Amino acid sequence: MRILYARLSLAVTAASIAVACTSTAPAPPQADALAKEFITEPNAATIYVYRSEFNDFDTDTILYLDGRVIGTTVPGTYFRLDTNAGRHFLHGTAIDLGEIALETRRGQIYFVALDVVGNQSNFRLVPQTIARERLRACCTLLESWAPWQRPVVLR
Repeated sequence: MRILYARLSLAVTAASIAVACTSTAPAPPQADALAKEFITEPNAATIYVYRSEFNDFDTDTILYLDGRVIGTTVPGTYFRLDTNAGRHFLHGTAIDLGEIALETRRGQIYFVALDVVGNQSNFRLVPQTIARERLRACCTLLESWAPWQRPVVLR
């Protein structure tokens, strides 16, 4: 009976995690428009992570910042992450574990393209002028954490 209970508990936990991670809601249009103004917070570093609409449509990846779940990436979407300045690690989970390390500064914006092709995820820094144009043309903002979970510490 204990083995059955343990297996059932494990299955329920795994299903709960899968359901929680498989869908990330789009942000309201007003939030998307505001994010595309690329306004910086003076006491935070801002990181945009985006997937162009030309990425592998069959593969979603779960995006992490410093080990915390941000949400699920899909083609034609992006996340805006306001966080403390310093060293940060972005990584995803698809078939592989792609990752990138960033050294960020307060008041600065960083653009990271996440390309998922053939179940392989690749992160790369993109120059601001190119990234801003691509974000405006292709992508919709996704919600990350609920307001009480956001990794923003503005002091």
